[in-house]
Amino acid sequence: MRDNTPLFAPLTHTRRAAPPRSTPPGPAPRHAPPGPVPRSTAPRPIAHRPIARGLLASGALAALVLPAAVACSAADPPAPAARSTAPVIAPGRPGEQARTLAPGEAATAVPSPSANAADVRFVQDMIVHHRQAVDMSLLAPSRAGSDAIRRLAARINDTQELEIGMMTRWLREQGQRVPGHHGGGRDHSGMPGMATPEQLDRLRAASGTEFDRLFVELMIAHHQGAITMATRVLSAGSHTTIQQLATDISVEQAAEIRRMQRLL
Repeated sequence: MRDNTPLFAPLTHTRRAAPPRSTPPGPAPRHAPPGPVPRSTAPRPIAHRPIARGLLASGALAALVLPAAVACSAADPPAPAARSTAPVIAPGRPGEQARTLAPGEAATAVPSPSANAADVRFVQDMIVHHRQAVDMSLLAPSRAGSDAIRRLAARINDTQELEIGMMTRWLREQGQRVPGHHGGGRDHSGMPGMATPEQLDRLRAASGTEFDRLFVELMIAHHQGAITMATRVLSAGSHTTIQQLATDISVEQAAEIRRMQRLL
């Protein structure tokens, strides 16, 4: 039996599928710019807010403490006002010792800035008193026998002229009358320490050592009278300026009395 199978299989041509055509690359598509990220409107949990938690805690603590504090303050009686127990020492007037003031006295011990009748009368009288001392001092340059008396008279003249000017200004500020050179017609014979017209006539007629003796005697009495007047207004007056003036006059004229006593 013959084998009819061919030795070689017939060639069959299979057609390959053509590869797909690639299209040329075009421009890359443009992307829209990113928009704003939407924010969540949901409230954050309190667990992530430690400050709020602290405020809540402090508020709760205040709510507990405040009523208790109010209750305690309402129940406690007011503390008594502190009062000073320190003593008040008032300096003494010329020739007097300092003394301790009682509480009632200390409240009124400070002089007032307002003047009273005693202040005005003292200043008006002291202007007249000082003017007589100036008149007596102006006699010394031509009549005194010693330079010590002339220097004393010059010092009295300068000091009391300044005080006359200050007292005159004070009276005008207070709307009060300024006395004339000889007292404006008032009788000043009873004023402490004032020299009489007869004594002034003897002083004008004297010279040398006689003038020196009379001048010192009359001026010592004159200064003592000024101290008496100053002591009175320190008790009866009220104005701070006049209180200071009276103190100064007392101290200055007491020192001059001691100097004049050494000249006798």
